[in-house]
Amino acid sequence: MKITIAKDAGYCFGVRDAVNMAYTSAEKYGDVYMLGSIVHNEKVVKDLENVGSQIVRTLDDVPRESPILFRAHGTIPKLWDEAKAKKMKIIDATCPLVDEIHQEVTKLAEDGRKIIVIGDHGHDEVIAIANQVENAIVISSTEEALNLKKMKKAGVVSQSTQAIKNVQKIINILMTKVFDLHFVNTICFPTKRNHDQIKEMARLNDVMIIIGSFTSANSNRLTKLSLDFNPQSYQVTGSEDLSPEWFMDKDTIGISAGASTPDYLIKDVKENIEKIYKEELWNKEPSKLKLA
Repeated sequence: MKITIAKDAGYCFGVRDAVNMAYTSAEKYGDVYMLGSIVHNEKVVKDLENVGSQIVRTLDDVPRESPILFRAHGTIPKLWDEAKAKKMKIIDATCPLVDEIHQEVTKLAEDGRKIIVIGDHGHDEVIAIANQVENAIVISSTEEALNLKKMKKAGVVSQSTQAIKNVQKIINILMTKVFDLHFVNTICFPTKRNHDQIKEMARLNDVMIIIGSFTSANSNRLTKLSLDFNPQSYQVTGSEDLSPEWFMDKDTIGISAGASTPDYLIKDVKENIEKIYKEELWNKEPSKLKLA
């Protein structure tokens, strides 16, 4: 059996920087507080809790003199203003590419355009983007785009981890709804690259394993894309989710992982697939195996 790991599986640079910032801040200050999870991966959050990182619901829950870390997905302006008014120590872990989207939205609004954000309702990144201006519209599907009223002037951006195909379909509809449409393609490069890689890998491998939390939008999209090309695609949060029957009589296994998945989880999944394969081979042809 051959196992191939996607070249860029796992942490994107924005997530890696944010997680490293949380570790160094906890080491420097003894503890660090976050409004919600720094990234959408329960195992990463648990790892950070073990070194002093804590999740709180409001800024009032942060002890005096303790730092507040604003996470990779971005933070609404109201919370920035509140933290500054309280003279809190702010550690900004916002992904630079997400911060660029905030700037683009602001510029489009200053041009007198109604802001439309293509993204998942309720997602932290989308909430932060939409809140950069007043009365932004969030749409996630072609159905929602079709229900929009016609308008004179609009500016459109997307959640950084959106699937290109979905954005293209929505833009095609918006072109029939908006007289003066300005679209800024804010899908980030790591997302485009990872989507291209998984499309190719799904075609070439018998089985695809995508590692990532089911709360992670980008991990879920990787799985959906993989399923479009290979029905033997499975999403797992870690090696404990692997099922031996997935690999029976399979020769090639591809592994990818969401942008919030740490390297050690990828390594662990690969090693456990190898273990499953060896156990299967032992049960089939014990005479061909040599004990170490």
